[in-house]
Amino acid sequence: MSGSTVVMVGTLRAELVGPLQEEYDARELSQLTPEEAATVRVAVTSGVWGVRAEHLDRLPALEAIVNFGVGHDATDVAEAGRRGIVVSNTPDVLTDCVADAAVGLLIDTLRGLSAADRFVRRGDWAAGGTPPLARRVSGTRVGIVGLGRIGLAIATRLEGFGTTISYHNRSPRADVSYSYAPDVVTLAEGCDVLVLAAAGGDGSRHLVDAKVLDAIGPDGFLVNIARGSVVDEDALVAALDSGAIAGAGLDVFASEPTVPAALLERDDVVLTPHIGSATVETRQAMTELTLANVAAYLDSGKLLTPVG
Repeated sequence: MSGSTVVMVGTLRAELVGPLQEEYDARELSQLTPEEAATVRVAVTSGVWGVRAEHLDRLPALEAIVNFGVGHDATDVAEAGRRGIVVSNTPDVLTDCVADAAVGLLIDTLRGLSAADRFVRRGDWAAGGTPPLARRVSGTRVGIVGLGRIGLAIATRLEGFGTTISYHNRSPRADVSYSYAPDVVTLAEGCDVLVLAAAGGDGSRHLVDAKVLDAIGPDGFLVNIARGSVVDEDALVAALDSGAIAGAGLDVFASEPTVPAALLERDDVVLTPHIGSATVETRQAMTELTLANVAAYLDSGKLLTPVG
């Protein structure tokens, strides 16, 4: 098979690069001559890098974009569709681990586990200090923005803590009994913890702004495992500084891997480096599904998990 049938766009994990190189002699886009790029049929990328219009201009014969990750907002899906290019992602296989991470982040944020760990390591406990009281998780009111696969998995887990679940989607779901809020401000006003599980992209950019943060209130918390772009980070820093909210748990940021300096020294904020799906089992499943999508398209012209 031609070495330019499959191209890699952006940095991909070694476990994915190896099979792509071995099976398809795949190379990075920057390594291809214009003549080679003109014969590429499939581009493999990640939710971090994506395939944008400038890449599409270099790949005139491109037919499919295979995305490693469930989030595909880094890829210009609309422009791809306009050019007749299909796009896939890796849904379902990462749902459980992202939901697990969200619940862990929520617990850490409310109970102050990471801050307590630092308290012990600094010697503050041994010196007779007492850490501040944390907040209870059981019985809290949790609002979820985005009750898709991951949002629903988060809600199901939190039911075990006796929480009251409410949510906001583009439209209500008929298959759940959770209370539906018509907008994010209303949802935030009625919960103790606002959990973000919405898709990224222009449609959700700064969905959580100063108005939403004010609605969360001084005793409320924000947890984000969606995309950093969903939160206005300047407004979040201001809300934390003023005490407009009690704290935040963040796995994603607007300009990864850069984290706002104002967040780094705060004990009322838990920061993790976009590790929602970062388990051995899930990354292996994502790799296998990505490779299966490439093979399926080249064999049959159809993707196994097309977007939309």
